[in-house]
Amino acid sequence: MLSEQSVPVVRATLPAVGAAIGNITELFYQKLFEAHPELLRDLFNRGNQATGDQQKALAGSIAAFAGLLLEKPDARPDAMLARIAHKHASLGITSGQYKIVHRHLFASIAEVLGDAVTAEVAAAWDEVYWLMANALIALEARLYQRTGATEGEVWRRMEIAERRQETSDVLSLVLRPTDGGPAAPFRPGQYVSVQVELPDGARQIRQYSLSSAPGRPNWRISVKRVHSVTTPDGEVSTWLHDNAQPGDTLTVSAPFGDLVLPEGNGPLLLASAGIGNTPMLAMLDHLASTGSHRPVTVIHADRSPADHAHRAEQLGLVRALPNARHHLWYEVPGDQAPEAATGQADVSSLRLPADVTAYLCGPLPFMRAMRGDLLRHGVPAERIHYEVFGPDLWLGQ
Repeated sequence: MLSEQSVPVVRATLPAVGAAIGNITELFYQKLFEAHPELLRDLFNRGNQATGDQQKALAGSIAAFAGLLLEKPDARPDAMLARIAHKHASLGITSGQYKIVHRHLFASIAEVLGDAVTAEVAAAWDEVYWLMANALIALEARLYQRTGATEGEVWRRMEIAERRQETSDVLSLVLRPTDGGPAAPFRPGQYVSVQVELPDGARQIRQYSLSSAPGRPNWRISVKRVHSVTTPDGEVSTWLHDNAQPGDTLTVSAPFGDLVLPEGNGPLLLASAGIGNTPMLAMLDHLASTGSHRPVTVIHADRSPADHAHRAEQLGLVRALPNARHHLWYEVPGDQAPEAATGQADVSSLRLPADVTAYLCGPLPFMRAMRGDLLRHGVPAERIHYEVFGPDLWLGQ
């Protein structure tokens, strides 16, 4: 909770800080990487830095957190911060690194806002920062404890047991621990970080969903090659597609992620687009392997059947569930999928149970549209959950 003396100061300065937050975060990263180039080389996603997505995500999270402190002073920030904490834990972030961030962030605030940053203003925003940082530190400490890891020590070596090309731009890698033990348990829907050494010596990290059910001796991840004509190609996905082979070893984190299959027998909606079906596959696989009778509505949208990674597997898992229904949309369905609709996914014509819990994963425009449709359908906001691949730009919109 923000102190009584800081509330009016933050409220009065939030518009100015919000208007300048993009410049502040851009300068912050410049200062941070000048002082600590190893963080850009081995921790931060260089692709997201190049596109500006990481700057937008940081700006959105700060503004959203400050707004929450003002508008809902008694609300716990854990729910809003949980996604950030899981991402941080998967990267091995430590509590000491928050002091480094604080130093360069507040230097950037002072430089951008100039004389407007009085001692009173600096103290109020310092309080905002440490409320957010300490909440994240506490959440991350619990995550490390839950996984049995000391702070930041989340990595283990795993061997590629199998490689399979799912589509022209998606491959699956089956991973097994190099020590001969079983792969660690996880909850369906979670992800792991994978760190690879690139030709320039950088050790870049990316997150990939575990795309099969827990409880097996091995893990499976599915990797889409990131390629764009307007932004840099994905460094790690390209390296994995071009180099990863059975017998090679990778550095992989413990599993994290807050988009997880809930306990119970309530009805579910699993909606995905493109490679966003990977956490849904783990959920479906778990439901099928445990003989679940839960009502499940599965929605998937893709460019074409040939682009639909794990298509046969996903259809088979739905058929294995006695109370599951599958709805497909393809931009170009062709002759392979006569059962699919053409165009964008649309839930307006579907009959959904009144107490359904929805899980969304895919490109941000897909999830925004799907969430809006579900809200209009009468699904309460608290029962709509999502996972973003990459920086969470939803907070900044």
